[in-house]
Amino acid sequence: MPGLSTEQQIALIYQQESRRILATLIRLLGDFELAEEALQEAFSAAVTQWRSDGIPEQPRAWLISTGRFKAIDKLRRDQRFRELLPTLADLTDEAAAPNARAIEDDQLRLIFTCCHPALAEPARIALTLREVCGMTTEQIAQAFLQPTSTLAQRIVRAKKKIRQAKIPFEIPETTQMTERLDALLQVIYLVFNEGYFCSSGDALINGKLMDEALRLARQLVRDVQHTEAQGLLALLLFQHARHRARLAANGRLLTLEEQNRELWDPAQIHEADTLLREILPRADIGRFTLQAAIAGLHADAKSFAQTDWREILAFYDLLLERHPSPVVALNRAVVVSKLSGPQAAIELIEELNCSQTLSDYRFFHVFHADLLRQLGDTAAAEQSYRRALTLTPQDSERTYLHEQLNELLTSN
Repeated sequence: MPGLSTEQQIALIYQQESRRILATLIRLLGDFELAEEALQEAFSAAVTQWRSDGIPEQPRAWLISTGRFKAIDKLRRDQRFRELLPTLADLTDEAAAPNARAIEDDQLRLIFTCCHPALAEPARIALTLREVCGMTTEQIAQAFLQPTSTLAQRIVRAKKKIRQAKIPFEIPETTQMTERLDALLQVIYLVFNEGYFCSSGDALINGKLMDEALRLARQLVRDVQHTEAQGLLALLLFQHARHRARLAANGRLLTLEEQNRELWDPAQIHEADTLLREILPRADIGRFTLQAAIAGLHADAKSFAQTDWREILAFYDLLLERHPSPVVALNRAVVVSKLSGPQAAIELIEELNCSQTLSDYRFFHVFHADLLRQLGDTAAAEQSYRRALTLTPQDSERTYLHEQLNELLTSN
């Protein structure tokens, strides 16, 4: 890393490698909190030692070995942790200096551990975001619009459950794979979505979080032969390919129609298309593959006007049949509006929300406002935009909605 100071290089290694190193330490030490302390101790030692000795040839292996020895020293000194000593893995050469593939496998094991069905779904998601993706508890709390203390307790309880239930730190056997894999795919999808469309804060996009989700999806496809894992990877590639075109120079959110398609990443679109062609004919495709097919039709259209809305509607019909949900039905209504006009779509979504299922879902109110605006019902459209604003904590999105509202009011 020429041109960088030792401290800057250590900071870069921490940013790029810390979650993988943590996964190996968790396997070796058998305890989340102890592994987290060991990680911090190892990097603190690196700051002191590497400044004088230089950065070792294999910094990850050095950090893992140092962290492990620091933890063992702590266990020997601290009565609270002595009961963990007998459970430590043997210090083999592989444990002292694991190779890159071993570290990647450890991270996959950690993901499966965090997604164990013995943990409640909210706990799985929060724990994975914290331990695998490195989000702070405060960031996770903001993403889920919950108090930090609530999320912190959820994460602590999940770790305690893993320890008390002796949930194994392993990639499950084939017979146990399906249930665990479904949870894992959902978590990776949610991680990507939080990066693609941040739920709060100044920035609309968190590129680091998107990249991490994409890396995890690639790793999963490499190690686990599963159609939906490939479908998820294709979906994330299609979405990631568009992210540079989603914001204007001033940070304003751009709709799909407004985006400059020359900024889309053709290599990622080609990779996703190749994946999709391979898996679409299979009988076991699920919701991520079907969503990838929809995203692919958007990505392959030369312009917004050339979008194949009828083919997209056919995939939404299939998705709604196999995996019904109010959000899928709402997205399908968007497509109906393109084919049959705003009145047909507004009848669909008002019927969809007759039980108020989507009354707190901001995208329902945004779409409702857009349809009402097209129909010339300014007062009702204004009401829906204002309702969406009350449900939107994300600054960039709020700016967009204020613009739409101001345009609505000034044009009448």
